[in-house]
Amino acid sequence: MTAGSEPGAGEAWAEEAVEAAGGLDLLLSDAALGVVRRFRPDSSMLRLAGRLIRHPELVAGQAVQLGTELGRIAAGRSEVEADPRDRRFSEAAWKDNPFLRRSVQAYLAAGKSAEDLVAGAGLGWRDDTRMKFLLANLIAAAAPSNNPLFSPAGWKAFIDTGGVNVVRGLRALASDLAISPRVPSMVPPDAFEVGQDLAVTPGAVVHAAEQFELIQYQASTETVHRHPLLIVPPMINKYYIVDLAPGRSMVEYLTGQGHQVFVISWRNPDARHRDWNLDTYGGALVQAMAVVREITRSAKVHVCALCSGGIMASMVAAHLAVTGQLDQLASLCLGVAVLDQAQAGTAGAMIDESTAAAAMAVSSARGYLDGRALAEVFAWLRPDDLIWNYWVNNYLQGKPPPAFDILYWNADVTRLPAGLHHDFIKLALANALTKADEATMLGSPVDESKIDVDAYVIAGITDHLCPWQSCYRTTQMLGGQVKFVLSTSGHIAAMVNPPTNKKASFQTAPANPADPREFLASAQTVPGSWWPDYSAWLAERDGGEKKSPRTLGSKAHPVLTAAPGTYVHDR
Repeated sequence: MTAGSEPGAGEAWAEEAVEAAGGLDLLLSDAALGVVRRFRPDSSMLRLAGRLIRHPELVAGQAVQLGTELGRIAAGRSEVEADPRDRRFSEAAWKDNPFLRRSVQAYLAAGKSAEDLVAGAGLGWRDDTRMKFLLANLIAAAAPSNNPLFSPAGWKAFIDTGGVNVVRGLRALASDLAISPRVPSMVPPDAFEVGQDLAVTPGAVVHAAEQFELIQYQASTETVHRHPLLIVPPMINKYYIVDLAPGRSMVEYLTGQGHQVFVISWRNPDARHRDWNLDTYGGALVQAMAVVREITRSAKVHVCALCSGGIMASMVAAHLAVTGQLDQLASLCLGVAVLDQAQAGTAGAMIDESTAAAAMAVSSARGYLDGRALAEVFAWLRPDDLIWNYWVNNYLQGKPPPAFDILYWNADVTRLPAGLHHDFIKLALANALTKADEATMLGSPVDESKIDVDAYVIAGITDHLCPWQSCYRTTQMLGGQVKFVLSTSGHIAAMVNPPTNKKASFQTAPANPADPREFLASAQTVPGSWWPDYSAWLAERDGGEKKSPRTLGSKAHPVLTAAPGTYVHDR
């Protein structure tokens, strides 16, 4: 299946996986220590057990309710049924076959009873989030649709292929277990080729440093906006999330709207680069901004930074404010980036002092955090979408997974140097960016309120990694005028939001009250993608227009190689 095509009915589950796909850069403790530790007994489980012991009426009540419902199921009188949108049980056999119907009903009843127990225990936010994560994984794994003896999809494939699906499935399982991440493949490894199918917008590398290559894109209009745009991707993902297949590329769209676009392509670090930290990457961004201003002869640069790139870019902006250089920044855009990490989703709940210390020790010994370990942890955050759908497709049916560009990018992982890993964990533990002068960048104390430039902040309404409410709190931290945009979709699908996406819409409001619920109550829904809105917002701050440059680079920064460059191919 090509990147831009619409999925058929049998492949719609893969589109849900695209929705769930996300950056890997905030799952810092579990990735270092391994996802298995999340399923071992810990203090959260002990506190849950203690709560349940102190409330035997809750346990007894749930046991009676479940026993009664199981009796109705056995007698064929239960009204429990799967949600019509639950694709796991879309096969007619799950309803028509008495045994399979009862297995689904018993599964759903038991899962609901377990969820009600945890919800009724009244745990604190961290313990509650951890236990719900564990329970969600256990419930997802126990689904009868995953059982090769029960699965109608598996039996149908067995009949259709004469048993060849079993051989294919076992071969795929062995291949996936052989190397990290040890989860079902979400996309064929040869589905796309970077520079041929993805990252094909015309451009060139015009500057290379140890940490990054700077790509300038060819203008596709007769005139361009005077102030250029520099896009900063996450430090542990390949940059081409902003330059996917034609028609789905943010870079392609913005150059078509008359913007001068540059993108940082980060190097994939290894043990030699263990000391690279936030200052290292912050210095790289300052360097890139200087090169962009020199090439375009512009006094100002728009910066659009995503995920962890947004955390770092906001700290650099604070540094520029302290050092009297904020006039170099035309505007700041932060995409699905969390600056205030108080109760910031599952990733935040997984970090505490003891796990952080252990995680930092692991990355110190190795010199980096392996992106494959991050990919494994991320997959278990959304087990139905990113594990068990592929279990059925790849192993029980013996089919290759569909080809989607976002999932290919998501699997094209990189490493995180130990120094940066440590800095991010320390920021999260202290929630340092919410406290003036608690953190530093390039020797300057960081105070986000001193960033007195216009900002455009984007969040995804179904983002489970960076909850939109956490992203929204950025509006209360920055010192300039902030436009907050709440997009449809999840963490990365919210960013890959081309105007051709008929399902797209976003919400925005004329003001940003402190309470995100008040924002939501006053927000208006705008049909379509936020890309055109951002382009128009940039144009209002563009400093005028000029003729498009005939060539890329400059005398001081000549073209080194064609886009997508060399760093993007590092594995």
